[in-house]
Formats: sequence, structure tokens, C-alpha cells
Amino acid sequence: MTKCSNCNNNAIITTEKAFCKEHFVKYFEDKVISTITKFKLVSSNDKIIVASSGGKDSTTVLYILKKYFGKVEALAIDEGIPRYRSKTLEDLEKFCKRESIPLKIYSYKKEFDFSLNEALKIKKDLSPCYMCGVLRRYLLNTKARNFTKIATGHNLDDEAQSIMMNLVKSQIPLLARLGPITDTAEDKNFVPRIKPLYFCTEKEVATYAFVNNFATRFTQCPHSHDSFRAFVRDALNDYEIEHKGAKKNLVNNFLKLLPKMKSNQKDLHLNHCSNCGEPSSKELCKACSLVNSIANA
Repeated sequence: MTKCSNCNNNAIITTEKAFCKEHFVKYFEDKVISTITKFKLVSSNDKIIVASSGGKDSTTVLYILKKYFGKVEALAIDEGIPRYRSKTLEDLEKFCKRESIPLKIYSYKKEFDFSLNEALKIKKDLSPCYMCGVLRRYLLNTKARNFTKIATGHNLDDEAQSIMMNLVKSQIPLLARLGPITDTAEDKNFVPRIKPLYFCTEKEVATYAFVNNFATRFTQCPHSHDSFRAFVRDALNDYEIEHKGAKKNLVNNFLKLLPKMKSNQKDLHLNHCSNCGEPSSKELCKACSLVNSIANA
């Protein structure tokens, strides 16, 4: 049995070092707090809400922000995915009740008059990930308007995937919005996003959630298996096996280029959607355009 690098107890995980439970928790939390401090993700006057799903990543963010910064709230989106979202929201409600964290839940059905699965039957030409991404971003931004930051559960693996996806698709403006804090759009209606788990691997987050007994379901969205992200995720995982540290190197080198990318986007002018008033580069924002196309199909 592998021993902890810091003591003689049995290790529960090996990352850069081998750690027992006690030393892993300290290592993990120190990494998150270091990220928050280095990139100034949280200030004393911030009012933070966490984009929560009931999964391991967002639950971990909720727990650590509550532990170290006190008051925090949770915001969840119910897309209406049968036998999936209702179960994760059940876990989230129990967790928030236990930790005395206020929770707000908004549903596609109530906000848009259709669930994701209903919309997919109408717009069969659109991928569920695209549709969900547009509508979730819209709801997160509009429902978090009274908060100064939205914290998300994106980890290092997620960021590496996003970098590769946008590079392959030549989506440079979207690349500029990545990083530990998303603040390129200087618009009073845009709520900045922060990623406290930015340098934590998927493996580390899963281990932290497990040792803290978070009642999270380690299941993926049923629509995610055939997505482009799933393809990139598998490719990066295969590459990581042959080249240890590849994801970490990808993210760290991306961060060196990010200031230049943001500088190139600083003159980007956003208009406002003629229908809802949200920031948009076109007359109608993506959400309103999508909702209209479904309503008129």
C-alpha cells in the first residue's frame, strides 16, 4: 500500500504526491484558495452565487466557498431531462439544507414553456448541448443579476477540453472568454463567472467529494455521450496516459497567451437584444432566437 508523502498513513490518492485523507483535503483546499487569491476571484464585497447541479464539481465549490468565505447562494437550472436532473437536484436540495445555503431553482418549462427533451423533438437539427448551453447561460445571467459573481464548477479537465474545442473550431473570441475569471464583456448586464477549481483535476475533485461524503451522483447527462466535448475529452484522456501532465501544460500555456487574446477582444462592442435586453452581438440574442424558432416551428 502506498504511503502518504507527508506522514506514514495509507494514501488515498496519488497526484503530484501521494496523500492520505487528511493531507489530501489540505492540499486540495490550499490549491483552491491559492487560485482564488492569485486571480482575485473573490473580494470582500462580492455577493456570490454558485451555478449548481448537484454534481461533484459545483457541490465542492459550494462547500469550499461557504467554508472559507461565509455567505454564498446556489442557483440551479432544471432542463427537464427525465430520470437525470430530478435526481441530481434532489441531492442538491439535501446538501443545501444541511449546509444552510439558500437555493434557487429555475426550469426551462416554466421560463420558456418547454423542457429540453420537448425542444429536441421540435428542433431535431440542433444538438442538445448547443441548445442547453444557450438557454443555461441565459438563465444564469438573468437570474443572477443581483449578484456580483457567478461561481462555476469547471475544473482543469473541463478547461483543457474547452481550449481544444475552441482551437479546433477556430473560435478565438470564445477562447478569450476562458480562464479563471470570465470578464471580457464589459456590460452592466453581464455577471462575471469565476472558476475556483480551475487547477484541480477531475480525479482530485471526485476524490474530495467522496471523502467529504457529498451525496453526489457520478453520472453524466444522457445527452453528453455523442457530443464534441465527449470526443475531445476522450482524446485528451488518451493523450494524458502517454504524456503525463499534458492537460496541465495545455492550460498553463494557454494562460500565457490569454492576456493578448483578451486585449484583442477589448474593443468588441456588444449591443443589446431587441427582445429581452440582454448583451448580444446581433439584434436578437441566441436565447431569444432559439426560443422563437422553437415556438414558431
